[in-house]
Amino acid sequence: MKNLILSTILLIIILVSFFGCGSSTVNLSKTDSGEIPIWFLTPPNDPNNDTLFSAKTATSRDMQIAIDKATTDARTEISRQIEVNVQGLQKKFDEEVGLGEDSQLLSQFTQASKTVVSQSLIGSKVKDNKIIKDGNTWRSYVLVEYPLGAAKKLLLDKIKENEQLYTRFRASETFKELENEVQRIK
Repeated sequence: MKNLILSTILLIIILVSFFGCGSSTVNLSKTDSGEIPIWFLTPPNDPNNDTLFSAKTATSRDMQIAIDKATTDARTEISRQIEVNVQGLQKKFDEEVGLGEDSQLLSQFTQASKTVVSQSLIGSKVKDNKIIKDGNTWRSYVLVEYPLGAAKKLLLDKIKENEQLYTRFRASETFKELENEVQRIK
């Protein structure tokens, strides 16, 4: 009987500490140092898919470094949205040592991945930002936008440039063939 009462009391203590005595809500729109921009919590989304957005935050003791870090992170995220190269490696090793009941199964699993991003983001710009001073630290919230029209134009320009280079190459090859024919006739 004593064990049942102690078990019940222990269960009540665990439940109270787990669930808490009252309801506590977390306000994600405000921190100790100020308001978090709404565009950071819910970044814009272009219904026409003509613009990509990325909202990032960073801190530093230097205000400009905080801004630069957040801006770089946002542009990197946009690059990931456009194209990302992922490499992965998994290794698994199992070994049983010993015989019968004295045997021991040793197992090892390793996983690694690497993400590489390389994009030209011509036309990307900081659409909005907010900077907060918190003691000796600056926090920068940055919203970067990237109009996909610029990306499409860049791609078309590269295709045209490649076509022009190929045409020039073929023209020079044709002139070489012509010169060779002329030399052969002489």
